[in-house]
This record gives sequence, C-alpha cells and structure tokens, in this order.
Amino acid sequence: MSQAFKTDPSSTEAFQHIREADPVLGSVNPTRAVVIGGGTGAPSSIHTLLSMGAETSAVVAMADDGGSTGVLRERAHVSPPGDIRKCLVAFAEDPQDPYVRAFKYRFDFANNHTLGNLTLSALEDAAGSFPEAIRICERMLGARGHVYPSTLDNIVLCGKTCDGKTIEGQADLSHSATALESVWLKDENATPYPEAIKAICEADLIVLGPGSLFTSIIPNLLVPGVCDAIRSSKGKTLFVCSLADMQGETWGLSAEEHVDALLSHGLDGLLDYVLIHAPKPLRPGGSEPGSFEAVTAGPSSATETTEGPDAVSGIRPVAISYDSAHRIQNRGPMVIARNLVDPLRPTWHDPQALRDAFTGVLKACRSPQM
Repeated sequence: MSQAFKTDPSSTEAFQHIREADPVLGSVNPTRAVVIGGGTGAPSSIHTLLSMGAETSAVVAMADDGGSTGVLRERAHVSPPGDIRKCLVAFAEDPQDPYVRAFKYRFDFANNHTLGNLTLSALEDAAGSFPEAIRICERMLGARGHVYPSTLDNIVLCGKTCDGKTIEGQADLSHSATALESVWLKDENATPYPEAIKAICEADLIVLGPGSLFTSIIPNLLVPGVCDAIRSSKGKTLFVCSLADMQGETWGLSAEEHVDALLSHGLDGLLDYVLIHAPKPLRPGGSEPGSFEAVTAGPSSATETTEGPDAVSGIRPVAISYDSAHRIQNRGPMVIARNLVDPLRPTWHDPQALRDAFTGVLKACRSPQM
C-alpha cells in the first residue's frame, strides 16, 4: 500500500484465519443470526458467525456524527456511512480483493475520508436511497450477508453523564469525560427500517456487540420497534461485553453496570446470555476477573494468561466478580465468563475463543431444556 493511503486498525484482521474453518452448524436449516451494533465491534461477531455457517445480517446504528461520517452527514446531507462501511467489509467474500482493500482506504490529504464512505454517500445520491446504495456495495464487495440501518431518519443521540451533565451528539458522547448514565434520541418518533425489523424478528440468535455500549449498541434499541422486534422473535439474545474501557462513555463501568444499562434501555426481560471476559476463575468473595465456573458454553481453546487489557497504559478491564455474576443471573441472563482476550492484542477478542463461546450458546439454544 502506498504511503499516501492508510486503513483503520481493525481487530477483525485476526478473525480472517477462521474463515476457512469447518462450519459448526449443519447445512440443513442453518441458523439465522443478526448482529446489532456499530462498526467497530460488530464486525468481530459478523466474522465469527459467518465462520460457523450462520446466515448472518447486521442492524447498524445511525447516530454517528464524527470524523468523515460527520462531515458527509453535515455537508452532503446524507445518511451516516461509516459504521455501515465497516460491516459491509466484514461481510466481503474475499478480504484481499483489491476493491475490498481500496474500500477501506482513508485519505488523510482529503479530510480523512474513506473511499467506502464517499462511495456510499455518492451512491445514495445517484441511486436515490441509502438502502439501495448499501445493496449496490454488497454486490460490489461480494457480501455474504446483508447490512441494514436501524432507521433512515436523521437522528441525533443525546445523553446524561453519571455526574449529571447533558451532552448532545454521538461523537461528543463517546468521548465524555465521565461515564454515561443514559442516552436517548432527540427525535423520539424515529421510524425503524422495515428490513432491519424483519431480520430481527426472523433471527434464531440476536447478538449485541461487542462495541461501544451507549453510542453503538443502545442507539439501535432506542429506535421505536426494535425492542418489540426482539421481543417477538423466537431467537435468543446474546450480549458480548467489551474487554476493556477505551472511551469515556463507559470509563470505570463494571460488566454488571453494562448489563444494567442494556436492561434499562429496553432489554429488561429480553436478554438471555451475557458473554464476559475473565482471565481467571471467579472465587466467592473475590473481585478478580475470571471464568464463571457455574456456567459453561463449550470448551475454550484460549489459554489463560496474566496479560490483559490492564497491561495497556490508559486502558483497564471491564470488571466482573463472582458476586456480580450471580446478581446478573438473578436478573435473568445466563452469564458466560471466560478468557476471551487475544494475547497478542490485549484489547481485542481472541477469534477462536469467541467462536467457541458462540458455539456453546447455539448448542444451549438448541438444547431441549431451553
């Protein structure tokens, strides 16, 4: 790649080696899965589900207003393309295809826009709609699944911090000086995108995250009709908790507080499983992160290590304890806690560990006891 071009760092680069692994799901009546989130963490779940043979789609938040996306949204009056672009690339049949690689190119000499963002915005204008622009890009990238915006409305995300400050705008919220307490849409009457609702209603497994809790995952739940679709679906819901704090919006929040936020933003009674990173076994009365021994989800191939998000300056792990895991379970979801960290990239999920955990969840979903 020329020095004139660059691409965003992506944890999903590590997931490409599992693409050719034998699918763990049968070819008859394959599982239909939908990933709900944004463009940073959702691709990890997309890659994992595709490697398992699941028919996968993604429902993506439309609140992004920062960087290249923010400029295009403000000046060209188009839908926010950035998170859609990242999920489209995750679905690409051949990640080494020249067009797929170029789609990710970022031009720092041109206001830091990416080719993918510019392409989606131009096609939205030329084709007359954002969904049609996405469909065209799916064909050009050889996408193995579909990407749906959760809404086509021009939504604005607002939020309140734990110290009582009100912030408007997704970009400012994500870099809040203190953790967020709640978020809401400025326009409470946003209309859900019908294809997104259909994908959720028909899913056997609904995966939320990983990714930014308040600015990538929850904005989808705030769109009227999305939580109702989850409720009407016969599928199970799985929340993949982030490994570590890297942005102000969740700074210092525990895994239990992540779950509380989801439940208070529409998922109360709708969350079935919570997947949490824990490098060591949890002990009664202890506060160390670890694997919750009372709950299993298939064998994990990830080796235990003392290396983790806390080994990186300015980043700390999302805390989980034996007692907090039980409190989460008392509210309904089953907790699955295990070592999920990539030992070479301590803020990223290990691909095989994530796949093993997803496999266990799907087996549990198909169990007669469930």
